Amino acid sequence: MTDHPLTLTEVEALARAAHEGQTDKAGRPYAEHLAAVAEGVRLRGGSLGQQAAAWLHDAIEDEALTPGWLAAAALPEEVKAMVGALTKRPGEPLEAYAARILATPGAVLVKEADLAHNADPVRLSVLDAPTRERLTAKYAHVRALLGITAP
Repeated sequence: MTDHPLTLTEVEALARAAHEGQTDKAGRPYAEHLAAVAEGVRLRGGSLGQQAAAWLHDAIEDEALTPGWLAAAALPEEVKAMVGALTKRPGEPLEAYAARILATPGAVLVKEADLAHNADPVRLSVLDAPTRERLTAKYAHVRALLGITAP
């Protein structure tokens, strides 16, 4: 860890800038999802590190930031580990992804907040039925793999 790790406010600003111009499946600015996940982590009693990981949880997967950036970032190792664990790899089975999250301290809470926002009925309602059904089943499967009860 560096002498002066990024503050949560700085992490939020970085994440917002990195995802600038990106939208979610419903066409909403992607930063809205990140803010909802970070708030979900906070409301679930998550640490500042978990909140930072929430802001960054999709940054590598969505190619908003690079793995090299994460490795060099002024962040505690626990935050880097959570972001790494939460980054789904191309072609990776959900079981392997879930096992990595379970093995990483703090990551399950971040994923729980992520899944809760992803599965929000209001958010899903704007998607077409096949997409909504596919995602609902996927989120339920990941929750089951992680031992998370439905929101």
